[in-house]
Amino acid sequence: MSLKLRDLIRQVRACKTAAEERAVIAKESAMIRTAIREEQEQYRHRNVAKLLFMHMLGYPTHFGQLECMKLVASPHFPEKRIGYLGMMLLLSEQADVLMLATNSLKNDLNSDNRFIAGLALCAIGNLATADMSRDLAPEVDKHLSSSQPYLRKKACLAMARCLTKCSDMVEDFVERVVGLLNDRSHGVLITVVQLMTRVLVMDGG
Repeated sequence: MSLKLRDLIRQVRACKTAAEERAVIAKESAMIRTAIREEQEQYRHRNVAKLLFMHMLGYPTHFGQLECMKLVASPHFPEKRIGYLGMMLLLSEQADVLMLATNSLKNDLNSDNRFIAGLALCAIGNLATADMSRDLAPEVDKHLSSSQPYLRKKACLAMARCLTKCSDMVEDFVERVVGLLNDRSHGVLITVVQLMTRVLVMDGG
């Protein structure tokens, strides 16, 4: 069985040479690959957490990208949180598997749990491609008028990404952005200014 995250961290810290560290990581990577191949679902979130640690150390972790997508689709928040973090760190917008996340993102944007919706908005703000932006912009737009400042500010940053990727949508959202300047939350206003700056640069460019 593969190590727990804290045990892996202890082993890496105990390494006295780079060669020892590489050996520890290589062994654990092999264990994670085996777990992925054997569909060991109970260890999936633990394995992605370890891949994030390996990624921070500079080791290749591309083989865990699909595991992140599976965690994002999980109905459980702790697994979903690790999945989204993995998606934002281990994937780039050029990754082919990213398109598999569109449906999960749409479902999470419509979640009654604000933290789940917030995770989806963060992911869109970091990774959304042009196609994803076009598909998800209507869902992001709903959160711009949310009653919760927590979601409104995340929606502003997500919309900034969407409009950057699809500049032809700017005209559809200009009025909404101007209306948000009257928001009473300072956190929301900071993100609105960033969104408005992006819109003005594109509209005047």
